[in-house]
Amino acid sequence: MGRVQVSDKEEFSQMENNDFSDSQLVHHFRGVLVAVTTGDRENYDELVGYLHPKKHLNPDEVAILVTTLKALSGAVSYIDSVHHESLLFAVSRMSLWNCGIDIMDALLELIISLAVSNGKYIDWCLEMLVKNFVPPFYLLDSLRQENGIDRKNKVLSRVHAALKEIADLVPLAPLRLSPIVIQKMPSVFSKETEIVMYVENMLRLESGALGETVGSTMLPALVDRLLELDVEIGWDGILQEDAKGIFEMELEDVTEFTDEDENCDSMLSSELLNRKNLQGNLVVEKLDSLMVLAFLHLESCQNSGRLAEVFNTLLASFQRTVLNAYKSKFTQFVMFYACALDPEGCGVKFAMVLADMFGGDANPPITRMSAVAYLASYLTRAKFLSAALVTSIIQSLVDWCYAYCKFRDFDMNPRAHQVFYSGCQAIMYIMCFRMRSLMDVPRLKLQLLNMPMEAILKHKLSPLKVCLPTVVVEFLRQAKAAQLFMASESFVFDDMLESDLSKAFGGMDRLDMFFPFDPCLLKRSESYIRPHFVRWSKVRTTYDDDDDNDEVSDSGSELSDDDFIDRNAKDMIDDDMMVSVEGADFNPDLNKMSITPRKSFKHGFETPLNQCTRMPARIRPSTSPESL
Repeated sequence: MGRVQVSDKEEFSQMENNDFSDSQLVHHFRGVLVAVTTGDRENYDELVGYLHPKKHLNPDEVAILVTTLKALSGAVSYIDSVHHESLLFAVSRMSLWNCGIDIMDALLELIISLAVSNGKYIDWCLEMLVKNFVPPFYLLDSLRQENGIDRKNKVLSRVHAALKEIADLVPLAPLRLSPIVIQKMPSVFSKETEIVMYVENMLRLESGALGETVGSTMLPALVDRLLELDVEIGWDGILQEDAKGIFEMELEDVTEFTDEDENCDSMLSSELLNRKNLQGNLVVEKLDSLMVLAFLHLESCQNSGRLAEVFNTLLASFQRTVLNAYKSKFTQFVMFYACALDPEGCGVKFAMVLADMFGGDANPPITRMSAVAYLASYLTRAKFLSAALVTSIIQSLVDWCYAYCKFRDFDMNPRAHQVFYSGCQAIMYIMCFRMRSLMDVPRLKLQLLNMPMEAILKHKLSPLKVCLPTVVVEFLRQAKAAQLFMASESFVFDDMLESDLSKAFGGMDRLDMFFPFDPCLLKRSESYIRPHFVRWSKVRTTYDDDDDNDEVSDSGSELSDDDFIDRNAKDMIDDDMMVSVEGADFNPDLNKMSITPRKSFKHGFETPLNQCTRMPARIRPSTSPESL
């Protein structure tokens, strides 16, 4: 097509005076674009000038810009990325957030037309739309205002409609969209409002018309970002065992913080202090907000009947990244909440997958140890799991450990048999939380009594001397009260001693110090987890004075926090129930983050445990290079 001759900018003057019909304008713009290839840029440069963004446009300027964008939509087949680079650059600088409705619709029409006209512009057009997932930085704060919310809805509804239209017209477009969305995702250092809004759009894609194609990548990308934020939160801000004086804080300080938290009535003082230490941490606040977004999305998926499908995607992501992420403290609660929403489906599946991963000989030892640590923590903390399921998994763990012992006539060696010891520790940890409720059900009690636990614990590998002493002591105390291991009138394990070798397996340098589903310290996220979560302070043990039976639902799971009896943190073990543990000086306070011995044989300290060692409210993993 030949170039349209112009003189003294006659055509653009006519455009400003509305003297062109739509078809004439399209014809004119095609000529202007073609003329650039021959070196005639006068009208082209003026055209580009109309597209450069301005802060304030009068009605005439708005009309000209709308007309220009619409005419370009009809001439997209004449746009060349080399000759018309400045035009594409000018369009790319335009933001839907700064436009009125007319300009917004005209710009989107141009983007859609360009995407459909030539495959080489697909990525450019998709990036333009994804860029508008969030407004320019200087407009972020205005979104909290009423008119800001209205503008947000108008912009984002049009962006997602445009993405859907491009996907319908260009079937391969969704495959190109996923990597663009992930690549453009704000970093962990971005402003909270920015990353939250971007993730909202990702989840909107996952649950929308394009979800079938892009959904499998949106949730894993979100989990990866949660994990990045998670590991940015150092343990320095969380209460440590050696943080001297932390419990000597003024009572009024704790009370002041307590008044600010409506859900603090059943929290331990250490948990409140830990949460207080995290307050004001920008990374923590971002993570908390994104976790809540994930929880709300899971609720939406449950309501739409998509939770099972979404859970499978999350489970694959968990196995690939979160499971072996040593410093993860909160991200795993996305899985926990998904299971809580569907106990009989997702809840059971998660437990069985973890059990299978532990039992799978093909898996690396670190993966198996991580899996059983997650399994133990999950079974103890998930209020929604049935007693029958818990018992069946204990049975599978006992069977595995018993089979391991039968074919190994070795003495105690924490390094060589770490998977075995992690399995034994998981069994004891689960029993610490669940023994009373299981022993109160006759058929489950019979199943427990028939398990070869005694043979495992008395084996030459000596798991009672290697596993975490606090877990061992609590387990033996409850086992004695429940008469689980009795020979005549005496308790079989009254003389068991804890070895200094426990540090080689269960000390500060081992992953198994970390029980992943310890209480969540993120304030908003914890409010979602709380109704489904078992706290140690609410657990009924076999040695509690209360003789009332636990109320259980038809499935055997605990009904509510009220079903558990508060334990007195100052209770002491009776003399005839004392289990002596040598080689360790433990602080028996449940509120401590770590239960690692601070003194050992090799340091010249050998102190009998003469006080009840309580189960840890939270256990701190190591951050040493050796364990990473």
